Amino acid sequence: MLIARVIGEVVATQKVESHHGRKALLVQPLNLDGSERGDAVVALDAVDAGIGDRVLLVTEGFSAMTAVGRPNTPIDMAVIGVIDHVELT
Repeated sequence: MLIARVIGEVVATQKVESHHGRKALLVQPLNLDGSERGDAVVALDAVDAGIGDRVLLVTEGFSAMTAVGRPNTPIDMAVIGVIDHVELT
């Protein structure tokens, strides 16, 4: 899992039928200090996250598929939680 920030929504007029009813988000992975980590990626939304939200991102295919309730579909990444607070000790 990664921490990321939602930076946009992806609008697709045509998509695989198994993706209908799910929002695709553009998310920027983050380091623990909040700085950007690598390039932004597209993830299917399982929790109704919005732009600006800090989220948990699953980056493994099977976990992503099952998180959005779409097993055996072409999903690599999914947003599975909205982060309220991060505390480092």
